Amino acid sequence: MYELKTKENDSSVTEFIENVDNPKKREDAYRLLDIFTETTGLSAKMWGPSIIGFGSYHYKYATGHEGDAPLVGFSPRKAKISLYLAPYDPEREALLADFGKYTAGKGCVYINKVADIKVEVLEALITQSVAFLKKAYPGE
Repeated sequence: MYELKTKENDSSVTEFIENVDNPKKREDAYRLLDIFTETTGLSAKMWGPSIIGFGSYHYKYATGHEGDAPLVGFSPRKAKISLYLAPYDPEREALLADFGKYTAGKGCVYINKVADIKVEVLEALITQSVAFLKKAYPGE
């Protein structure tokens, strides 16, 4: 049976951010911590060794695969900062049109630095993602 590697744990969010090598990326991580905390009203938790997540939901796919994931989150990775937002919502695409400089994958939006984006659009993306996932996966 497949075991999910990215699980919520009791590691320190602050300690993780303090260990980010790049001082600018560390500064952006603290800025994002404030933005996500204020926007969601939720406490930050570590998910796996490198994702800072807020809230959680339980998903179950038609294939039978299921698990828990943060509603939203971010990770200050070496190359770019990963923002974990709801992947399948059409509203996300409309918001991203006015977001600033980014690239996107299936479930992640990647930015180089907070200065490249519009913070108010990020706040809207966070709010939209939380609402979408709570509606798509009720019961949490």
